[in-house]
Amino acid sequence: MAEINQLDILAIAAHPDDAEITCGGLLIKMARQGRRTGVLDLTAGEMGTRGDEQDRAREAANAAKGLGLAYRGNLGIPDSAVEYTQENKLKIAGVIRQVKPELVILPHWKQRHPDHLACSRLGYDACFLAGLKKLGVDGEPFRPRKIIYVSYFRNTDYSFLVDISDVFEQKIEAIG
Repeated sequence: MAEINQLDILAIAAHPDDAEITCGGLLIKMARQGRRTGVLDLTAGEMGTRGDEQDRAREAANAAKGLGLAYRGNLGIPDSAVEYTQENKLKIAGVIRQVKPELVILPHWKQRHPDHLACSRLGYDACFLAGLKKLGVDGEPFRPRKIIYVSYFRNTDYSFLVDISDVFEQKIEAIG
């Protein structure tokens, strides 16, 4: 995808298809309203049961079109090995400085998959670190104004829900 100067919304996900499943409808709705949306995948999803790395990359590219994304990136961290490290925080902070999202969407911290939990913690810290002037990461300091969390689970207490009934079929198509 093309170089982006400013996103309105960036979803940070551990694997390709995580954002599609958890907040794909929201991303579609926002793109339809003229918002610039993006997804940063931390891994290529190469440990997934169905398909391989090439399949997942093709699916992610197709989903980006279906979701109306202005940006889709991938950090190439090994799947099932996303670790809560300073190195990974800085990688994400660098992308935040590049795309400058006003809103960041992260996976909820109550997660079964360790990569999702690590992604939540890494993304939260990276949002703060990206605003530090002396960080030593390319780009101008920038800190998103808001972070929200999405969940795979229905037994979670939500602070708000977004009605995606008008874009539900498009979301299903993006998931593939």
